[in-house]
Amino acid sequence: MDGWNELAEMDGLAQAERVRRGEVTSVELVEAAIGRIERLNPVLNAVVTPMYDEAYRTARAGTATGPFAGAPFLLKDLVAAFRGVRLAAGSALLKDHVPDYDSHLVQGFKKAGLITVGKTNTPELGGHITTEPELFGPTRNPWNVERTTGGSSGGAVAAVASGMVPAAHANDAAGSIRIPASCCGVFGLKPTRARNSLGPDFGDWCNGLAEEHVVSRSVRDSAAILDATAGPFPGDPYWPAPPARPFLSEIDADTGCLRIAFTTRAPNGVPVHPDCVAAVQDAAALCASLGHEVEEADLPIEGTAFIEAFARVFACGVASNIEAILKAVGPPHTVGDLEPLNRYMYEVGNAHSIPEYMADIALMQKMTRDIARFFATYTLWLTPAVTEPPMPMGSFKVTEQQPAQTVYERIFAFIPFTPIANATGQPAMSVPLYWNREQLPVGVHFTGRYGDEATLFRLAAQLEQARPWRTRKPPVSV
Repeated sequence: MDGWNELAEMDGLAQAERVRRGEVTSVELVEAAIGRIERLNPVLNAVVTPMYDEAYRTARAGTATGPFAGAPFLLKDLVAAFRGVRLAAGSALLKDHVPDYDSHLVQGFKKAGLITVGKTNTPELGGHITTEPELFGPTRNPWNVERTTGGSSGGAVAAVASGMVPAAHANDAAGSIRIPASCCGVFGLKPTRARNSLGPDFGDWCNGLAEEHVVSRSVRDSAAILDATAGPFPGDPYWPAPPARPFLSEIDADTGCLRIAFTTRAPNGVPVHPDCVAAVQDAAALCASLGHEVEEADLPIEGTAFIEAFARVFACGVASNIEAILKAVGPPHTVGDLEPLNRYMYEVGNAHSIPEYMADIALMQKMTRDIARFFATYTLWLTPAVTEPPMPMGSFKVTEQQPAQTVYERIFAFIPFTPIANATGQPAMSVPLYWNREQLPVGVHFTGRYGDEATLFRLAAQLEQARPWRTRKPPVSV
C-alpha cells in the first residue's frame, strides 16, 4: 500500500488510531515493521530473536485491544518472559531457555494491544553499559555504526531510533534505559521503584535497583504504555502510591513554574566532556525560556562513597543472578562460561560479606534521605545523562591491556549520574535535546521526586513541543 514512509513516522498511538479508523490493518502494520527490521537489522543487529509468526497470528486474529491495538513492538531479551519464546539474556548459558509463561510486564504490554514482532539485543545478563555480547554480536548505533548504542537496552534504542518500531521494552538497574536513550537520541524514562511489577520471577532486584518500562520516539507513547502496565500484582513486596490520574493526561497539562536545579559536575568528581556540559547548559537555558526557575545546585551527598557502594551492591546482585542461573542449567556449565566482565562481578560480589553488603545498603539509604531533603526544595534535578558522547565500539571491552577491574571503574566514570535514581527509587528520564558537532546525540537527564512521573511527563511533553526531536533522522534509518 501507499504511505509506508508516512506510517513509519507515526508513534504507536497514531498507528493504532489508523487501525481503529480502518485506514490500515494490524497485519499491514506488522508487515511494515518486519520489512523495516529485515532492511535495517543486517547493519544494526538490534533484533536477535524474530517473532514474526507469533506477530502475524496475533494480528490476523484481530483480538488485540487497548490504546495500542495493532501497533508493532519489540521486547528486550532480558527479564521479561514471553511464553514459548527464547529468553537468552545475551548469554550462552541461557541460549536454550524457553519460558512457559508471560511475565507480569508482558501481560501488560499485551493488554495495551502491542504486538511483539521480536526480541532485542542486550549485553550478557544485562550487566554492561554497551551492547556487545559475544553470543549475538554487537548492536551498532544508527547515528554512527562505529559508536556504542549504550546498554543494556542497546538493541531496543537502536530499533526505535532507526524507525523499526515506535517503542520498545527496556529495563534499568543502573541507567540501562537512560544511558542508551542518550546515546541514540530517543526518549527514555525510568519509572518510580515498583511502578511496574517484576513478577513472577522477582519481587525486586538488589534492594530495589531495577525497574521496567520502554524507550520511545514520543513522550505520549511512554506515558500511555506506563498507564497500561503500572500497578502491583499479588505478592509484590511493595509499590508506590498510584498516580492521581492517567499519565497520558499529563501530556497536555500545564507544567506550572518548576524549580529546577542543574549541575554539570559529576558527583564522584570524574571529568565531564564539554559536549555533555554544553547539553545541560542548553537544556537549562531552554527550561528558563519556558518560564521555569532554574539554578545551579549539587546533591548534598559524598558522591565517590555513593558510587563505590553502588558498584559493590550491583556486583552482589549480578553474582546472585549467576548463582541462580548456574543452579538452573547445571553441569557442565561453570562461571568460566561467562564473559570476563561478568566473571569479575561474580568474584567481587562473592568476596563482599553480608555485613559489608548491609553497610553499603545502609549508606545508600542514608544518602536517599539526604537527597529527599534536596527534593523538598527543588522539583527536578538536571544533569548530563552520561559523561561523554557515544563512545567508540570496544571502548569497554575487557582485554589484556584493559583488565576487568579497569573496565568496571570506567563504567562508573561514564555513568555517575544515572545510578542515583536507581538507589533512591526516584523516576528519571533522558531527553534528546542536543546533538554535537559530529551529529551524535547527547541526552540530558532529569530526576524527579519519588512517585512523581507526572511532572516528568509534563515537562518532557513541553520540551518535545518546544524542540521536536522526531524530525532528526540518523543515517541508518527508515
